[in-house]
Amino acid sequence: VQLVESGGGLVQPGGSLRLSCAASGLTFSRYHMSWYRQAPGKERELVARIVSAGGSTTYADSVKGRFTISRDNAKNTVYLQMNSLKPEDTAVYYCSARLASTTLDYWGQGTQVTVSS
Repeated sequence: VQLVESGGGLVQPGGSLRLSCAASGLTFSRYHMSWYRQAPGKERELVARIVSAGGSTTYADSVKGRFTISRDNAKNTVYLQMNSLKPEDTAVYYCSARLASTTLDYWGQGTQVTVSS
């Protein structure tokens, strides 16, 4: 299984970025997909999750109304649209895949998002 994140970078406060995570080596539609982030000196935290069926989503309170998670099962890709970015969103963002009804997790290598003027 391989998860490859892309789309990170440097953006000014109030700006937008879209992260992508391309998955291979798995039956994508059977996996819940999540985005986590880890800022320096802090624990990794869940940002957003979308279930394998593609309907239900969950967001951290800190990103509700600003971030949107979506998936394209035909492309084996999950996205995180991030709008109205704040300096406190600065972190390494990780993609994670969990096989439905299990605790089997896979992780990507992470992509850096820096929000700064």
